[in-house]
Amino acid sequence: MTANVPRPPFFPYFCGMNFSSKLIENAVESFAALPGIGRRTALRLVLHLVNQDADKTKDLTESLQKMRSGIRACEVCHNLSDERVCSVCADMRRDRGTICVVENIRDVMAIEETQQYRGLYHVLGGVINPIEGIGPDKLNAQTLMQRAAKDEVKEIIMAISPTIEGDTTIFYLTKNLKDFDVRVSTIARGVSFGGELEYADELTLGRSIVARVPYRAGE
Repeated sequence: MTANVPRPPFFPYFCGMNFSSKLIENAVESFAALPGIGRRTALRLVLHLVNQDADKTKDLTESLQKMRSGIRACEVCHNLSDERVCSVCADMRRDRGTICVVENIRDVMAIEETQQYRGLYHVLGGVINPIEGIGPDKLNAQTLMQRAAKDEVKEIIMAISPTIEGDTTIFYLTKNLKDFDVRVSTIARGVSFGGELEYADELTLGRSIVARVPYRAGE
């Protein structure tokens, strides 16, 4: 016999999601606008907040507001940061002779999770994609060249997804780095990770960084 479990307050009528509260409906729509969250998941989140103490909901909203207003791009590597320079770039224990070039901030987080890399990063902000109107001028490529000009930089690792756009981007960057005294390498591709670093498991991604190889165009 199934126990009768009382529903939370403001539960929408049946499956059609006809809300008894416009405030609840607006909150559900706001959550549902987030990537990967459907309206039913959004509803569960909203009802959870409704049942929490008002102070907890206040803490959540204040932390989101502070994050949105205070977050900025690192002036060195373009990673997310609370300050002008991110915690990675400011950490003098990191290997300052190695820069790992990635497409986006999520890739930085994925590589950091492996605990196999102790150098610095450079976030491009995407890859070259003429169809979508993304050329080198839309990426953080020029600042990478400026960093490569520094004597302390010895190696630049291209940790970019092995797609047509990714390979085009690597070729472009490597061509522009040829006048600098730096070694250009790419992460190992003997294992597949679906073309997206953020979806690679930590062991696979960690090994691909450790087993990086010199970059040779056309290979």
